[in-house]
Amino acid sequence: MAGPAGLVLGLLTLMTLRSPRGAGAIQADHMGSYGPAFYQSYDASGQFTYEFDGEQLFSVDLKNREVVWRLPEFGDFTRFDLQNGLLSIARIRAHLGVLVERSNRTRAASVPPRVTVFPKSPVEPGKPNILICMVDNIFPPVIRVTWLRNGHTVSEGVAQTSFYSQPDHSFCKFHYLTFVPRADDVYDCKVEHWGLDEPLLKHWEPQLPSPLPDTSETLVFTLGLAIGLVGFVVGTVLIITGTRKSSAPR
Repeated sequence: MAGPAGLVLGLLTLMTLRSPRGAGAIQADHMGSYGPAFYQSYDASGQFTYEFDGEQLFSVDLKNREVVWRLPEFGDFTRFDLQNGLLSIARIRAHLGVLVERSNRTRAASVPPRVTVFPKSPVEPGKPNILICMVDNIFPPVIRVTWLRNGHTVSEGVAQTSFYSQPDHSFCKFHYLTFVPRADDVYDCKVEHWGLDEPLLKHWEPQLPSPLPDTSETLVFTLGLAIGLVGFVVGTVLIITGTRKSSAPR
């Protein structure tokens, strides 16, 4: 991944409802916020977000130019004009020059992200599942994530979320891969970020139970062993009995 040269990041959070502190303060039951919205010169990317009680409801991506609801059902209850989100990103972009000068062109420190890989459901051989790669502690929000199966890039059956803001002003993002568990398949979530000296590979492979032996073969083996033991015991008894009779006085 290219270095952070020329990176400019603008960040804006507009609170639409908040509960002031202090004696006699009005207690708010809920809080909605426009933001964080950001634009960055690297790759000319940006995102506008709306949150409610700390949970993202939807986002607007500058490149895709569409409203993405965190859950499709959210879009059934309300609407949001795409142009409003794009306008917020455009305002941030217009003020970047001033922000850069005020910061004396100091670049933001890049933070190494954390990566966790896990399946959505308990893994069963041959049963379709979803593998999740959670990347958190992201800053700045510029990242590339690639799925690998047995060392080869996978481009089908993949999906991703927008950036989710965190209380410490970092970001979190989820990447998904649909797969069918097989004992000979291994997976890697490859993460590239300016906070890493080299791409990070988070390995995962299915822990499948060992196949049980065939029931009919097991039954035949058990019966054969039992019969053999019985024959051994009976033969031993007959030999001992015959030996005692032959040695008895006449």
